[in-house]
Amino acid sequence: MCLKSTPCGSIAGAARRVAAVRFRYTSSVPAPHLVLVWIGWVLVALCAAVAAYWTIALVRIASTVWRMPRVRDGLDAPEPADGWPLVSVIVPAHNEERVIDACARALRAQDHPRLEIVFVLDRCTDRTAALLAPHAREDRRIVVIENTSCPDDWAGKCNAARVGAAAAKGDWLLFTDADTQFGSSLVRAAIGSAVRRRLGLLSLLGRLTTHRWFERIVQPVASMNLIRMYPIARANRPPGHHRPSRPFANGQFMLFDRNVYAAVGGHEAVKDDLLEDIAFARLVHEAGYATGVEHAGDLLAVAMYDTFAGFRKGWRRIFIEACKRKPARLRRNGWRCLGAGLAAPVVQIAALVGAGVLAEAAPVEAALLGGSVATGLLLQGVALAWIYQQQGAPIWGVVLFPFGAVVVARTMFAGAADLVRREPIEWGGRSYVLRPR
Repeated sequence: MCLKSTPCGSIAGAARRVAAVRFRYTSSVPAPHLVLVWIGWVLVALCAAVAAYWTIALVRIASTVWRMPRVRDGLDAPEPADGWPLVSVIVPAHNEERVIDACARALRAQDHPRLEIVFVLDRCTDRTAALLAPHAREDRRIVVIENTSCPDDWAGKCNAARVGAAAAKGDWLLFTDADTQFGSSLVRAAIGSAVRRRLGLLSLLGRLTTHRWFERIVQPVASMNLIRMYPIARANRPPGHHRPSRPFANGQFMLFDRNVYAAVGGHEAVKDDLLEDIAFARLVHEAGYATGVEHAGDLLAVAMYDTFAGFRKGWRRIFIEACKRKPARLRRNGWRCLGAGLAAPVVQIAALVGAGVLAEAAPVEAALLGGSVATGLLLQGVALAWIYQQQGAPIWGVVLFPFGAVVVARTMFAGAADLVRREPIEWGGRSYVLRPR
């Protein structure tokens, strides 16, 4: 038997006092209001989680922006003792009449003193060759190769790049896409940076064009999810770093030391990859050579897709390969995208409604709800505005972030379904049936 003077008696007494207070509180608050109070606290906790998520996101964005190397700094690199190396720019092109003229003009305007420009026309059926012909006549640095076939076990773009590399004479090989536009000093800046950092592979992140509605609203969300999968800080860690790395490259701009390109097997080593850039980054890193990812700023612009259907098809392929053809990973990233883009705003809207309902019955809970929503919205707005600004997208697109997140998530889910059903993936004029892993 426990007495009041014993520890057991003290605990029992405390329990009775807590129960008495709880009884008086629940007796004084009508049952419907009590339910609302508990719902309010749940919403406070959820809104606090949303605010914490965007706090972490903001810190990571700031760290990436401040620490990410800028290719423009390569312009300050001194000329090597044996002079600037010959750079061969290799452009695989399949039916690129929409962009090929602008691409050729930008490459011809490069101020790097030793340059070769190799266009590989891969089974083109449009006016790409006709549009390139005047450039080839006017500029002796331009080489045009018409490729009419592709082996069954090769991805079309990889095969065209292989053909171009075999014909190129440069000490450095720069693979780029026909839908890119270079600033006049880009090649010189990239070479300066690659030589100074002793890189085997340098890749750049440029600005994607924002002329079309989906480029303004959906494209920033897609890019944000890809960079979340492959953080730039981890991509820039050299082999042997004490912290784990995650090699990454952007196929729109890949500058190889020719010896490194040959050492990893060239495009033969990635011939069946539909995202050969990340595959190359892994190979170079595993071979012990340094890889680097830098921000190109206004020196590199890319017009990836001219239709929404093409955008969705292209990004479906990118996400499939970025997730290593694993349906479960695609779905997981899709749900993450929905959580940040759709679930969080739903919680915040519910919290605002709850704050209005609780304003009279439970003013403390109502104030907490309003404050947590305001904090989360502020952090989210700053983080997203920073992301959109870095990509050259209009800031007003942040308002439609939930819509963009839904489209990107659906693209990921569609990619997972395509893998499971073995639906063919179209790319570079061919269809590929990928095996899920």
